[in-house]
Amino acid sequence: MQGFITDPTAADGLRLADDLPEPVPAPDEVVVAVGAFGVNRGELFLLRQRDDGWRPGQDLAGVVVHAAVDGTGPAQGTRVVGVADGGGWSERVAVPSHHVAELDDAVSFAQAAALPIAGLTALRALRLGGAVLGRQVLVTGATGAVGSLAVQLAAASGAVVTAHVSGAHREQAVAELGVDRVIWAFDDTTGPYDVALDGVGGPVLQEVVQHLAPGGVAVTYGTMTGPAELALGDFRPAPLARVIGFFHHVPEETKGEDLRILAALVADGRLRPRLGVTRDWAQTREVLGMLRDRGVQGKAVLTRT
Repeated sequence: MQGFITDPTAADGLRLADDLPEPVPAPDEVVVAVGAFGVNRGELFLLRQRDDGWRPGQDLAGVVVHAAVDGTGPAQGTRVVGVADGGGWSERVAVPSHHVAELDDAVSFAQAAALPIAGLTALRALRLGGAVLGRQVLVTGATGAVGSLAVQLAAASGAVVTAHVSGAHREQAVAELGVDRVIWAFDDTTGPYDVALDGVGGPVLQEVVQHLAPGGVAVTYGTMTGPAELALGDFRPAPLARVIGFFHHVPEETKGEDLRILAALVADGRLRPRLGVTRDWAQTREVLGMLRDRGVQGKAVLTRT
């Protein structure tokens, strides 16, 4: 079986091997023939940190070729989207049955592979803000894989959505997603926000906190520009405001349920994953380089034909 593994002797430390063993699933796992997989920025760090021979890959979409023997999860032949615990950049991979969701035929494998990590982050971070109908919601990094999904989910939930981007050149990209306002700098007319979703970190998170409404909440899930330094004075405009550190994998047991929600929204046209780059999986190393150089706006997806 073919699949990517870490190899210090290969270009960029990654090699497409052709002698990998077939996956041996646990009783509650399905085996998926991968049709497309997504690449996350966090995997750039994992590739440097893991031992030689490690098999990367989390976001994936494909077809179940072996159903779980305990009877859980989808049947053989079902099109699915899922989150693997590694090994997703391969022809086939074993995935816990509660980490996959059935795909409507209207959703392509490329679209689906853009959903798992980014979609779970956006959906679950938004939930932490509570009901957002009619409330002011800010999303930073709004042209990224997570941010572009977050603004759409917030808008679909009835929020008044402000998208924060790095400059005027990115305004049109998010304006098409149904946001109410696009900003690239904070001033006296900015906010106050009841809920803020931040994947940028650094000085941007500090500005976000300063523009929260009293009792507002900022959910932070990324540090693209480094750590933020927050002082008590940053909360002066927003007494009782909160900052919540969030990781997409919590709760673990409902990943499949949440992926089912996201896939259904894509199927009926209410959610559009932003595919920044879509290439054949033979070009994985090149795409990783683009991601490393911040040359991808949206999600990087590799397909298998």
